[in-house]
Amino acid sequence: MADRSDQWSSRIAFIFATVGSAVGIGSIWKFPYEVGTNGGGIFVLLYLLGLVLIVLPLLLIEMALGRRGGGDAALSLRRVASESSASPRWSLVGVLGVLTAFLILSFYSVIGGWILAYLADVAVAGLPRDVAAVRGQFDALMGSAPRMALFHALFMALAAGIVALGVVGGIETACRVLMPVLIALLLALAVYSAIVGDLAAALRFLFRPDWSRATPQAALEALGLGFFSIGVGMAVMVTYAAHAGRDIGLPTVAVTSMIADTAISLLAGIAIFPIVFAHGLNPEAGPGLLFVTLPLGFASMPLGGLMAGAFFLSLFVAALASALSMLEMPVSLLCRRFGLKRPLASALAALVAWSVGLLTVFSFSRGSGWQPVAGLSVYELIDQLTSNVMLPLGGLGLAVLGGWIVPAALIEDELRLGARRTALLRWCLRYPVPLGILAATLAPVVM
Repeated sequence: MADRSDQWSSRIAFIFATVGSAVGIGSIWKFPYEVGTNGGGIFVLLYLLGLVLIVLPLLLIEMALGRRGGGDAALSLRRVASESSASPRWSLVGVLGVLTAFLILSFYSVIGGWILAYLADVAVAGLPRDVAAVRGQFDALMGSAPRMALFHALFMALAAGIVALGVVGGIETACRVLMPVLIALLLALAVYSAIVGDLAAALRFLFRPDWSRATPQAALEALGLGFFSIGVGMAVMVTYAAHAGRDIGLPTVAVTSMIADTAISLLAGIAIFPIVFAHGLNPEAGPGLLFVTLPLGFASMPLGGLMAGAFFLSLFVAALASALSMLEMPVSLLCRRFGLKRPLASALAALVAWSVGLLTVFSFSRGSGWQPVAGLSVYELIDQLTSNVMLPLGGLGLAVLGGWIVPAALIEDELRLGARRTALLRWCLRYPVPLGILAATLAPVVM
């Protein structure tokens, strides 16, 4: 079982860590541009529905399995399967989760490095003042492999240094600082945007449903965003919940974390879209919304350089908090399975992930024209593999394990939901969750 000396110190500490894992760049980067490309308010409603039907059941079962197993993702699932008189090969779902987290971290850290580079540019040179200069700044970063590799290394080293300090001394302490800082930055940006931007247009865009956009494709996009951005299916919460004491109510942590992540995502939208609409920018600009469109908007506003710095700092905080959970997965496995000391395990996992991340750096710079498989660059191949194959398989495996294999009594003992709610959870894991995952995964292929 989990080392009693390396447990979350309190429920609020576990919530901070869970929110940090869930928020990530997706909540500030992907959520706004997905909303922008799928009709605003109606997409938000569909997103919330997906959270309740798909994400929450998976969060709950991951936490239940993790605390029961008390080890890394693979060891926890092996122990729970053994207790349930099932095959120990269910541990492979945990191994898949660790590998998925590791591969995602490899390119996630590169994007974290972009954010650091933009922070450095804003601090040293300020903001470019015209479209050509803004686009040139982004293109120059993408074209410089050494610069991307350097900032990628800085981001990974910072994450490794925190994880090396342990669950309480490192991850918990960092998240206790990072999450309040993130919320404060986004609140400040939202107030600023409301004053200098078009808040009314942003609120209409985010919260007034456009029923003409309520298409099956939008529903599946919303479902997929909740599943992929919060990170269920990677077994991260199996690893994190192994450090949760019996006095911590797991359902409270799961629900609070999900609500907090959604609130932060919406707050990010309120911070971004008033600026977009006030300057006639395109809300459907995709990822370029953050690295090209918004810097142009900030440049023409009072205190624009300061606000741009605050914005990229908030992105960095979100990215780092999420990276900690992904790095913790292979580190926990190396420590528990191979007996490595945490500092060595952290350094080794980070070094290998950084090395794999160089493939992503290569894909955006000198190797941008190389498409080795099906017209995809190496980065796109890793992204597609993790998002469209590995994450869905992990989510399906956890759903089947929790819905069909693990006895209801074991789930009830960990979650204390009562017989009826436990039965409802198992029903969701048996039917809506697998169907939702398959639909969200296969939709881009067939639509």
